[in-house]
Amino acid sequence: MVAEVAKLHRVPANLGGMLRVLGGWTIVLTGGALLFSEVLGRLNGANSPLHDALLGGAMAAGATALGAVPLLAMRRIGDGVQSSLLGFSAGIMLAASVFSLLLPGHQTAVAQGYSDMSAAVLVAIAMMVGAALLLAMDRALPHTHAPGSKRSASAVWLFVFAIAVHNIPEGLAIGVAAGTPGSGNAVATGISLQNVPEGLIVAIALVSAGYKRLFAFAIAALSGLIEPIAAIVGSAMVSLSSALLPWGLAGAAGAMLFVVSHEIIPESHRRGHETLATSGLIAGFAAMLLMDSLLG
Repeated sequence: MVAEVAKLHRVPANLGGMLRVLGGWTIVLTGGALLFSEVLGRLNGANSPLHDALLGGAMAAGATALGAVPLLAMRRIGDGVQSSLLGFSAGIMLAASVFSLLLPGHQTAVAQGYSDMSAAVLVAIAMMVGAALLLAMDRALPHTHAPGSKRSASAVWLFVFAIAVHNIPEGLAIGVAAGTPGSGNAVATGISLQNVPEGLIVAIALVSAGYKRLFAFAIAALSGLIEPIAAIVGSAMVSLSSALLPWGLAGAAGAMLFVVSHEIIPESHRRGHETLATSGLIAGFAAMLLMDSLLG
């Protein structure tokens, strides 16, 4: 039944139609970006971690929407490409967790008076707490880890819901890192990069269940809006007390590591392109390592 509905929603594409769609969405997205930049410009005078967190979260949300744009013009995106992109996302998040969250968390704890060993224990505990919180959320909220080869509408919506929920630790990481010199830009940029394929995967999942491409694009874009909200929450939490900063950095890293191992890597291997997924992971890790050095 779902397959029949999907056929009704798929309209043969032509060059003129694609150009009109892309042109229209380009105008809408550009206008929205200009309006948002105007609002941020008014806040820019404060130049506070909260402002940086909002800006980083907005960039990550915009990247999610950007990732879904190709679906408006392309008829099909191969499974191998999807696996590579998911692997790339996993690599970026792994590197960001280590180089932009765990190591700065350790350094911050040492700067606050902890010994190297005490700082390492603090970071390890906070990392496990962050992962445990995500595990509790994973158990408490109904969702599916990956829609099967025959994707029902309910399974796809649960998958979209899971992606939206797991954007929370990414937003928190952006907000927490915004208060850490040398880490904020790298974390926000890295998460934004990995959000591009994430937005595409969400849109593809919805189209596979029979929804129109424009609707799938809109839902994929909306799924990223939780990140600026979570970024503000994360920034506000560590702003209350500097002593919370190393805990926040390591906790966000633990949450991200949980998402990578529990969600992204299994999904990247689900289609049978493990080598492509692993290659993408290594490329993403290397890209984030270089980015952290350049932006740090």
